[in-house]
Amino acid sequence: MTETSGLISLVSALAGARVLCVGDIMLDKFVSGEVERISPEAPVPVLRIARENAMLGGAGNVARNVVALGASVSLIATVGDDAAGEEIERLLLGLGHANPGLVIDENRPTAIKTRFLAGTQQMMRADWETTDALAEETGEAIIEAAQAALADHQVMVLSDYGKGVLGDGRAGRLIELAKAAGIPVVVDPKGRDYGVYRGADLVTPNRKELRDAAGAAATGVDEVISAAAAVRATSGLGAVLVTLSQDGMALVTEADSHHLAAEAQEVFDVSGAGDTVVASIASALAAGASLLDAARLANVAAGIVVGKVGTAAAYMAEVIATLHHQDISRAEAKLLSRAEACDRAEVWRCQGLKVGFTNGCFDLLHPGHVSLLAQARGASDRLIVGLNSDASVERLKGEDRPIQNEAARATVLASLQSVDMCVIFDEDTPLELIGALKPDVLVKGADYAMDQVVGAEEVKSWGGRVVLAELEEGFSTSATIARMAGDAS
Repeated sequence: MTETSGLISLVSALAGARVLCVGDIMLDKFVSGEVERISPEAPVPVLRIARENAMLGGAGNVARNVVALGASVSLIATVGDDAAGEEIERLLLGLGHANPGLVIDENRPTAIKTRFLAGTQQMMRADWETTDALAEETGEAIIEAAQAALADHQVMVLSDYGKGVLGDGRAGRLIELAKAAGIPVVVDPKGRDYGVYRGADLVTPNRKELRDAAGAAATGVDEVISAAAAVRATSGLGAVLVTLSQDGMALVTEADSHHLAAEAQEVFDVSGAGDTVVASIASALAAGASLLDAARLANVAAGIVVGKVGTAAAYMAEVIATLHHQDISRAEAKLLSRAEACDRAEVWRCQGLKVGFTNGCFDLLHPGHVSLLAQARGASDRLIVGLNSDASVERLKGEDRPIQNEAARATVLASLQSVDMCVIFDEDTPLELIGALKPDVLVKGADYAMDQVVGAEEVKSWGGRVVLAELEEGFSTSATIARMAGDAS
């Protein structure tokens, strides 16, 4: 079995993995827009806001990445009794295979990090948080919740962002509990003293964090490996995995060391990449992988996530597609899930590209469809096609439709040069999908009046526009099917 095929088998096995994550959680907000002038009130740019997004940050992003890879996660953290805490719980529940174990502290606000972006440039970050020590009862509630959950999980992650959850010796107490239960511990560390994680099976610092912990320059890969070996030995750790950005990763154990070359083809945003690494390794270990194979999988996932915007996730399908890189067809690469499509659309927008959207059943593709798609692509820089699922088509068109199943229809659409992405949706209308993707251009055929176009008002509300494409006369799927039925009778 080749290394690649072995990793593909490993990804497929992640569905049975159960990860327990304990750490600091925050709400990451991204406020995006354009700067066209300087304020008359002060010499500062004026950001004209176009959209706002909220994502899970810190330990929440670890949980998001675990679920994206197909595993399940339980997350134990503390939030305030406020709107941001409620939003975090909603986002966690929305992941599907995540169990939120949030300890509410009424005297402590939920941490919020707000990033303001003009195009691709981050202008400023504003943090609303406290790093004071946790109240004793809050800390004990976290320990008790983790202890109760250990028996149902295969790996524990400690996600330390220095916000208090793992302070006051709680990291050490949690490691002792996990070791007593025979469960490996992976730590995303903070600070200079890694002795607080003594007994952990793996810590995952980046190059700067390793330098701080080792008190050494650690510039080249050989120096990194030497520094990691010293930190491992003096801090009583099982292994150290150092993320090195463009230089890949270095894995150092008691027995040996490995340098893994970087997998990223294009680095767009490194925010949250460390969370992806921790989630990937923990999920792989929970599925029974060796530490080296877990690190290799994490390297692939990190290469995917740095090509996205913000605290993003690497999805199972993306990882498998990357591992199949030499074999995957161009058409298959365009067929994305809703979550994957949202990530890709955000990258396109931040690259200054106009994202277009159109939708339909596209059952028996004909020249009228081809013309519509070509016009839609001409009105935008990248075109996303929303495709009604089989169940949706049947509800809209009748029990004898569709003629071709959704997989066949999606494959044909994705093979067209005018289509950059295809997303299947199960609702009767594409309104939810449009709301998630937030396209800049919405295209429908001119047989619709402007007030009949689903999503038109929503697209206009965020500054987008609606285009009615000219129709090719004489082409209709329903008419074609009727003629076929007539010929057969």
